Amino acid sequence: MTRRGVWNTTSYYVLAGGLAVLFLFPLVWTGYASVAPHGATNQQDGFGFGNYQTLLEYDSGLLRYLWNSTYVSLLTVLFTLLLSFVGGYAFARFKFPGRDTLFLLTIAILMVPYSTLLIPLYTQLGDIGLRNSLFGLSLVLTLYQLPFAVFMMRISFEAVPKEIEESAMVDGCGSMGVLTRIMLFAVWPGLITVGLFSFLAAWNDFIAPLILVSDADKAVLPVAIANLRQQSMGAVDFGATQAGVVVMALPCLVLFALLQRHYVRGFMSGAIKG
Repeated sequence: MTRRGVWNTTSYYVLAGGLAVLFLFPLVWTGYASVAPHGATNQQDGFGFGNYQTLLEYDSGLLRYLWNSTYVSLLTVLFTLLLSFVGGYAFARFKFPGRDTLFLLTIAILMVPYSTLLIPLYTQLGDIGLRNSLFGLSLVLTLYQLPFAVFMMRISFEAVPKEIEESAMVDGCGSMGVLTRIMLFAVWPGLITVGLFSFLAAWNDFIAPLILVSDADKAVLPVAIANLRQQSMGAVDFGATQAGVVVMALPCLVLFALLQRHYVRGFMSGAIKG
């Protein structure tokens, strides 16, 4: 290897290593702080899991808040995948009057700060009996995810050659069969990307659950951790807060590690189509 090649390789690894340390340091420090001793926490002497014990026993219990967050996140992922799958297919394959205008209006929702929609949505959820409901919360979070999800699925479908569908139809496969037996697997990386994005957004969302859900036993994990953080006399339980951050981050890290390959392929879908 030439001297220039050695220099380029060394520079690449140094830069990549520096960025890895930069991004991993907050996670490592959070994990350390969650088990380190601190006078104002439940872990005052030595290293241990006293802060996690505080989190586990807080109010309705950590398991309850985990279940609420999991329920809302999974419902959001399910609704987002179903609606974006059929919506993306319609925008990619069907030609109808106003298609491009409707698609642009859908994408334009991304430019509207979602917090400005919460009060009208709060009123509408009350009108249909879904206020203070985890199911209603999942519908609102699905609404936030649909513009990006439909856009993602449209470019995923457009990256699949139409000849594949035509060949399936020649072999006797109907429209629904083509969609569920052929296209579903052809756009699988795009679905993984959409599902991962919607899960992360629903799992970590704080503003919508804070406004739309008022019962303490229906609180999701971010809201519960925020409530736990504030103690009497304005004191902050940093140890329990860091333990909550670790609990919140673990599912996201595991999912991203497992689905990273499909996630990258999903973002590359349609990248060279043109």
